[in-house]
Amino acid sequence: MDTNLSYIAERLTELTAIPSPTGYTKHATDYLVETLTGLGYTPEVSNKGNVLVELDGQGKPLVLASHVDTLGAMVRSVKDNGRLRPTTLGGHQWRTADGENCTVHTRDGRTYTGVVLNTEPSTHVADEKVEQVEKNMEVLLDENVSTKDEALALGVQAGDIIAMDPRTTITESGYIKSRFLDDKLSASVLLGLARAVAAGEVALARKVSLLFTVYEEVGHGGSVVPADTQDMISVDMGCVGADLGCTERMVSICAKDSGGPYNYDIVSELAACAKANGLDYAIDVYPHYGSDVEATLTAGFDIRHGLIGPGVYASHNYERSHMDGVRNTFELLRAYVAQ
Repeated sequence: MDTNLSYIAERLTELTAIPSPTGYTKHATDYLVETLTGLGYTPEVSNKGNVLVELDGQGKPLVLASHVDTLGAMVRSVKDNGRLRPTTLGGHQWRTADGENCTVHTRDGRTYTGVVLNTEPSTHVADEKVEQVEKNMEVLLDENVSTKDEALALGVQAGDIIAMDPRTTITESGYIKSRFLDDKLSASVLLGLARAVAAGEVALARKVSLLFTVYEEVGHGGSVVPADTQDMISVDMGCVGADLGCTERMVSICAKDSGGPYNYDIVSELAACAKANGLDYAIDVYPHYGSDVEATLTAGFDIRHGLIGPGVYASHNYERSHMDGVRNTFELLRAYVAQ
C-alpha cells in the first residue's frame, strides 16, 4: 500500500473510533483541527462546528466537502425498567442495529456501554417476532439497573447521545468494513489530499479549500461556504446496488440524486478526468440520496456542483468498501485539482 493510501487508512481507523452522531461532533472536529494543524494548515471552525481549511492555489475557488457527523441515536426517555427508549439521529435503520453494542454519552461527560435490542429478542421466549422499528427498540445499559431511578442515578437522561460501535476492519485483500464509512471514508480521503498538497506532491491549479461538515445527516451541513466559491464537490459515499454501475473498487460520479441533476459540465469534467487518468469509475444515478452541496444550493449560493465518492455497499448499515475505491477517488481528486 503506498504512502497516501496508508495515511488514509490510518485516518479512517482513528476517525471511526471517535463517536460523532449528528449533534455530538466536537471530538471529531477537534481531531480534524489537530490533524490539519499538524500538516501546517490553519483550519477554522464555524459557529455550527464545520471545519474549513484553505489548502493553496489561486483563482476559480473550489470547495471539496465531506461530513464527519454520522447516524446514531439519542435517549428519548428512561423506561420504568431502567432501559432506554431511543430516538433516531439521521436516517438510522433500527433493523441494522438490533444486537449492536453501543456507548451512551451523558451531558456531564460520563460514558456507559450497552447493547441495542428489540423488546423481545430471545428466540426461546418470544411467541412472535418483534418488528425492528424504533418504538420496539431499547438500549440495555451494561450496569446493574432494573428501575428508572437506578438509571437516572447514573446521570443518564433524555437527550443523551447513543453511538453505535463502528467495528472497523481492513482486510489483507483491501476490503474495508465499518459503520460510518458514510462519510468518514471520504473525510479521510480529503485528509490524504491535504497531506499530499502539504508534501508538495500535488500542484494546485486553482484555489482549493476543504470543508468538513457536521450536520449533513439532517440536511444542512453545507448550507454555508466561502462567499467566493465557484465550484463545490461533495466527496461522500458512492452508491453500490441494484441498477448501478459502481462497485466497491471504483470511484462513483453522481449524475442525479433525489435533489435532481448535478451540474452537467462538472460531471462531464470529472468523468473525462477519470478516463484520461485510467481510473476505474462509473457515472450513476442515486434514487434515494441527498448531499451537502445541495444544501449549499438551497441556501442560495451561485455555484456549479458535483458529487463523487468511493463505492460503498450497504449504506446506513454495517458498510463495506475497498482500498481500490479509495485509490480511484483520491487519484481523481488529485488529478482534478491539478488541471
